[in-house]
Amino acid sequence: MENNAIYLNEEERAELTKFTKTGKHDVRLVNRARVILLLDRTGKKDHLRIGRICESVGISRQAIYDIRAAYLSAENVTAFLKRKERETPPVAPKITGEVEARIIALACSEPPKGYARWTLRLLASKAVELDFVESLSNVSVHALLKKRNISLI
Repeated sequence: MENNAIYLNEEERAELTKFTKTGKHDVRLVNRARVILLLDRTGKKDHLRIGRICESVGISRQAIYDIRAAYLSAENVTAFLKRKERETPPVAPKITGEVEARIIALACSEPPKGYARWTLRLLASKAVELDFVESLSNVSVHALLKKRNISLI
């Protein structure tokens, strides 16, 4: 038994097959499952060559090697088929809890002189003016107030 050969049991094979044939999944993940099924050597005298798998799935040799390594290092089939969750978002949110609280307090206060009520644009520009945030759009203010069920009317 090679240390990087893949031998699937019936449960693993069934889970991978079901994943490739049912449901809506990212094509990249479906290809990963297909590659593992093709690399499976259980009950086979000979195995499918890497070149043939590349042609069959339509990916590079290096991708096959990477998929095999990822499968062998995964805890189980389910963990292998899930995308890794990001630890941090790609862009940090501008509106933190403190900024949100300040904007809500501002929206609940009296509007500036010359205005009958707060508008989304007015709240956004005032939040920037008071250095709550560096920049803010009226759409972000709208989303924040909507999330908290606060109406300006």
